[in-house]
Amino acid sequence: MVEMRRHVEFTAATSMPVYLYDPASPSQRGSTQNTNGLTGMVPKSSNLSVHTPEDLATAAAELNNRPRKILDCETPAQRFTRLLAGAS
Repeated sequence: MVEMRRHVEFTAATSMPVYLYDPASPSQRGSTQNTNGLTGMVPKSSNLSVHTPEDLATAAAELNNRPRKILDCETPAQRFTRLLAGAS
């Protein structure tokens, strides 16, 4: 996981632990698998470069505007907006 190679530095700088999953173990990252399934456009081993930026923006908007039980039926976009408003 190239994107996580500096996780030790991140943890040292933020005091936030980083938990890594074992490669080829989808059961350890269930929320990722569920989210991928929600978009319907990113099958396993998909190459994202075949999708246009507009396709990816559409998928992101779909996910960010889908109510989530874990957020008390708010959408991620609503929760993010509310958190930003409280931070100012």
